[in-house]
Amino acid sequence: MQAKKVCVYYGSKKALNDVSMDFPKGAVTALIGPSGCGKSTFLRCLNRMNDLIPVCRVEGEITLEGQDIMAKSMDVVDLRRKVGMVFQKPNPFPKSIFENVAYGLRVNGVRDEALIAGRVEEALRRAAIFNEVKDRLNDSALGLSGGQQQRLCIARALAVEPEVLLMDEPASALDPIATQKIEESIRELAGGLTIIIVTHNMQQAARVSDYTAFFYMGNLIETDKTDTIFTRPAKKETEDYITGRFG
Repeated sequence: MQAKKVCVYYGSKKALNDVSMDFPKGAVTALIGPSGCGKSTFLRCLNRMNDLIPVCRVEGEITLEGQDIMAKSMDVVDLRRKVGMVFQKPNPFPKSIFENVAYGLRVNGVRDEALIAGRVEEALRRAAIFNEVKDRLNDSALGLSGGQQQRLCIARALAVEPEVLLMDEPASALDPIATQKIEESIRELAGGLTIIIVTHNMQQAARVSDYTAFFYMGNLIETDKTDTIFTRPAKKETEDYITGRFG
């Protein structure tokens, strides 16, 4: 996935300024920076979630496997199948655990129940939650803990076999143990999936990502391999943020 000169406006206010970056296939890229710096706004551009905000306008070019996702001819429903999203707060449907994961498959027209059952189990395993829920797949998803609900939402996104998974601060509402399980899931998924994660937690970025991009005041300051960003940043603003001088 690739972004070139992406700008975002909310009405007349410019929220994102000429952001260009590549997302290596099968790698985890973390977007870091202080609150309000534009990282979540940028993340939402990558599956056109900003289309749902009437005053929001996005300019520039974003491509997935060479295809322009900003084109008017782009099927946005199909795009969001290819580019799944996990939000800050878990948002399971008021359905059974099984039907939460099967939902996207049914919406996409899959009718083979054996195929659905297999894909549900595979997605739950990939999200590292199958062993915890395998004996209660018909129970309501709302009865799960917050951390389990978030991993269920990851499984729901995985069931339709996306190419890219966007995660907007997926562990910010969770306790340390649940956070660790989410991070383990991310590392296990890496390689077979391109993951882009927004996090306010720099330690989390250092633990889970291969690449890190630092945003500040609507600008992409720098992006590089995570080790480089955290040990030898090229820009002073990045160093000041990493070392806690602001943010």
